Amino acid sequence: MKKDVSHILVIRLSAMGDVAMTVPVLTALTRTYPNVKITFLTRAFFEPIFEQIPNVSMYAADVKGRHKGVFGLWRLYKELRSLNIDAVADLHNVLRSNILRRYFSFTDIPFEQLDKGRTEKKALTSLKNKKFHGPLKSTHQRYADVFDALGFSLDLAQVMPIQRISLSDFTDNLLSEPAKIKIGIAPFAAFQGKMYPIELMEEVIEELNKNNAYQLLFFGGGKDEIEKLNAFEAKFENGTNCAGKLSFKEELALISNLDVMLAMDSGNGHLAAIYGIPVVTLWGVTHPYAGFYPFNYGKNKSLMADRGAYPLIPTSVYGNKVPKGYERVMEAISPTEIVQSINELLS
Repeated sequence: MKKDVSHILVIRLSAMGDVAMTVPVLTALTRTYPNVKITFLTRAFFEPIFEQIPNVSMYAADVKGRHKGVFGLWRLYKELRSLNIDAVADLHNVLRSNILRRYFSFTDIPFEQLDKGRTEKKALTSLKNKKFHGPLKSTHQRYADVFDALGFSLDLAQVMPIQRISLSDFTDNLLSEPAKIKIGIAPFAAFQGKMYPIELMEEVIEELNKNNAYQLLFFGGGKDEIEKLNAFEAKFENGTNCAGKLSFKEELALISNLDVMLAMDSGNGHLAAIYGIPVVTLWGVTHPYAGFYPFNYGKNKSLMADRGAYPLIPTSVYGNKVPKGYERVMEAISPTEIVQSINELLS
């Protein structure tokens, strides 16, 4: 540990899953170095994610308002300088954080950045001359490496989940029968290439619904997703739609009290993982080898299509590239396989 560093600025502006993946790393940092203060620069919406971690406070980046553009980032830089920052850990390494790095270069404040492993990921996802080997270094470890460069060595193998959040009266009322096993289902993703077909997800829900010991809690956002989840709630007696009913903080509390989460390669899986909730993730044109597997406390399962049938997987890091013939790749994962994996984790 560097003796002259007692206050670290951490930068990770988006997206939700990537922000959630910082939690095990920050947990390791604050437990290993309890006298170090962390200011986390991110979107105001994400603040509840960090409330369980000691010595971490959030600073809101208003990148669409007062911190927009080069001059807005200069204003942000001046605000951050007033916080008496000793070092900067940039866990994002994008244009905005690179501009901030340029501003911080006018000082003697150490500024270390995330190595995204672009070369290795490009080789892994290439549609020609693919180099499928790995897994590549996890995003969690890449984050930890930034702190190591600042002189803060971390052992992620020793990280424990953060505490589950107490439910409010409203969220508690969503649990129709608290004694039931609570299964979270987050069937959506940012890109179609990593989303399980909704008609097959309905088969999964139908099978799980037969077990009256289960309560199925649906997560999503946006008008279209809420409508689909409302239809599931109306059809299945053990189903409860949580989308559109909760604040983000309340949703986190509910996720932290699940018994298992079923998610895509998306943010909800990462949110459940930080609380030690077992996670079943479904992978389409993306693959865990790229380093975005939910933090593993020894309880997670990942299901994916056979690469023998789909050798170009992964076709991209984010799921936004779907080659011809790969439009239905997720159908290779059967509803029966998903239900079995959930039951295995619960047993």
